[in-house]
Amino acid sequence: MSKRINDDTSNQGLLIVISGPSGVGKGTLCKILLNRVENLFLSISATTRPPRVGEVDGRNYIFMSPEVFEEKIQKGEFLEWARVYNNYYGTPKDKVFQMLREGKDVVLEIDIQGAAQVKKNYPEGIFIFISPPNFDELKKRIIKRGKDSKDSIELRMKCAADEMKAALDYDYIVLNDDLNQAALCLQSIILAERCRISRNMELLKKLREEWANDESVHRLTY
Repeated sequence: MSKRINDDTSNQGLLIVISGPSGVGKGTLCKILLNRVENLFLSISATTRPPRVGEVDGRNYIFMSPEVFEEKIQKGEFLEWARVYNNYYGTPKDKVFQMLREGKDVVLEIDIQGAAQVKKNYPEGIFIFISPPNFDELKKRIIKRGKDSKDSIELRMKCAADEMKAALDYDYIVLNDDLNQAALCLQSIILAERCRISRNMELLKKLREEWANDESVHRLTY
């Protein structure tokens, strides 16, 4: 069932869900997107996995113990959550909804399981699937980033085939073959969604009133 925050969707921010197989380049694309598009904010996920080298609590992730995470699940404090590769990941509901109420567009960079939950709970979201050009390239990218053990890489590749099937549940698919081109596609999708009539009713009303009150318009002859 829809969890619309405001009845007036023209003033409500967009919830943009970006997901795809692990290692496909979601994080890199999101960084480019945030630098190119104004009024766009990245939601910070909570997780129970240990911080990687260089990661900062509250900036990269909200790190918490499994016990605390499970307590928040019971209280319904996550917009979505999933257990992935033996760790919990989730999106704190209150922070996302607050930004949407303020008219800010929010990006969720999440896994396939989490995206499915968001679509069920918030179908007004914009769902974008990032695809690798092929599985060999995906494996190369995972190995190159040097963050995963051999067992972890094998597990991620086994999951990738099933994750690709989920693309049919999304609104858009973006092929991350060329990074700049993929980023341009993402940017175009968001800008197009912002131009929907349903999101610009106040602007349309204002323009119609200006035209109705402009005497020069009424003097036009053909």
